[in-house]
Amino acid sequence: MPEAGWWLRRLDRGERATLIATFAGWMLDGMDVMVYSFVLPSLILLWHISKAQAGWLGTSALLLSSLGGWMAGLAADRWGRVRVLQITIVWFAVFTFLSGFTTSFSQLLVVRGLQGLGFGGEWAVGSVLIAERIRARFRGRAVGTTQSGWAVGWALAAVFYTVAFNVLPAEYAWRAMFWVGLAPALLAFWIQRHVREPEIFMRPSQTRAPGHFLKIFSRPLLPTTLWASMVALGAQGGYYAVNTFLPLYLRARGLGVVSTGAYLLVVIAGSFAGYLTSAHLTDRIGRRPALMVFAAGSFVAIAAYMVLPLGNGATLVLGFPLGFFPSGSFSPMGSFFTELFPTSLRGSGQGFTYNFGRAVGALFPALVGYFSARVALGTAIAVFAGAAYTVMIAAVMMLPETRFRDLAQIDAALSRESTS
Repeated sequence: MPEAGWWLRRLDRGERATLIATFAGWMLDGMDVMVYSFVLPSLILLWHISKAQAGWLGTSALLLSSLGGWMAGLAADRWGRVRVLQITIVWFAVFTFLSGFTTSFSQLLVVRGLQGLGFGGEWAVGSVLIAERIRARFRGRAVGTTQSGWAVGWALAAVFYTVAFNVLPAEYAWRAMFWVGLAPALLAFWIQRHVREPEIFMRPSQTRAPGHFLKIFSRPLLPTTLWASMVALGAQGGYYAVNTFLPLYLRARGLGVVSTGAYLLVVIAGSFAGYLTSAHLTDRIGRRPALMVFAAGSFVAIAAYMVLPLGNGATLVLGFPLGFFPSGSFSPMGSFFTELFPTSLRGSGQGFTYNFGRAVGALFPALVGYFSARVALGTAIAVFAGAAYTVMIAAVMMLPETRFRDLAQIDAALSRESTS
């Protein structure tokens, strides 16, 4: 049997525990974040808010998540990956839970923003932790597999949506979906017992002095920081432009709750397959080729789904590539960004680049909501998502290939350049 089928068995106990923790964290993070897209149609009806306001509810969480991601990355470089990961998980779980008690647009705007601080921090720290803990030959697959947890969390949100809105009145069902979001807090206790800091981070040579993070903007690293930020912007801008409004788009086609849930499960199945396929391609063909293939596929899939005059049957079938390509665009990013920065700057470098992309990409749901008042919702989604993936492809072409790079060698090479 080929090595790809056995790589999970070849992980040692510490590697496996880290993979489980980061996968579960991203799964539950995905569940909590995607709940909003499911309750959005109900909030529009119950609170009489506009699509533009609905877009800002999504954007508020994403904007503050970008700040939270960078702050968590800085904290992880100073105080450790594991401790900060626990804090971020508890934070986003608590504020997701509190979202279920809000009674107005302004209240939910504030609470969603605070939830975003933890949401952004979880990925920034978790991706660094898993990439540092897993050996180089399996790094791309491990980080990509962690990313696939998002699709599982999305599926859980879809199941809760289908059950809650068929059992409870709409005015209570959306609250119940947010309340379930408290569950991820339990994961923090498991992480405390089973996950340890990566050896490379614990080496005495790693410098974590205050202000050190500014070196990601120094001459040797500045181009890397900027282009990696553009890669993250493209992937996230395109993804959020589509998925924030996807349930609303399907409901606008006349689909009911159960039908919308079924259509979304096809998208989610494609998403899960995309994460895992891209994860394996990341180690097989390299980080750059995998990113470009999935960005180009995303461009085509979104344009076909949103613009072509499709019947419900074709829409159902095309839901698979709609999930497959945009989600697969994320799998190479964690290992790619890890291999671009030295250990002492990895949390801040990866935290900044990914979350700069998220901050700018966070504007896309608001822009889609604004322009959907003037053009069809599907057209607005396709235009902004297409622009995002074009930026992503261009930025990937400006960065070096990093497949199987040894992290200790990166530290030595980039540290010399940073001090020269």
